Amino acid sequence: MKQFGAEFFGTLWLVLGGCGSAVLAAAFPDVGIGLLGVACAFGLTVLTMAYTIGHISGCHLNPAVSIGLWAGGRFSANRLLPYIIAQVLGGIAAGGVLYLIASVNL
Repeated sequence: MKQFGAEFFGTLWLVLGGCGSAVLAAAFPDVGIGLLGVACAFGLTVLTMAYTIGHISGCHLNPAVSIGLWAGGRFSANRLLPYIIAQVLGGIAAGGVLYLIASVNL
């Protein structure tokens, strides 16, 4: 159960950090943090989660990664669906938070 919570939190963090930087701080074609800044935000969120939850769940953070590990024989089939559900729910939760933040009229 701890593994699924870790995947939920890790995916939430990835979407908030990576997609949040793209939505909130990277104006295009104006510079903002730019494309390099968004790429760094994604990389740093994955790095922080690798150190934070890597020892708990393996830090997949993405259903495609989980499916790829399963297809390669490195991940058991009985944990695949719960991992995917946790990752999708984490992404949806982060998307909702980003929607609330981005839709506030200041």
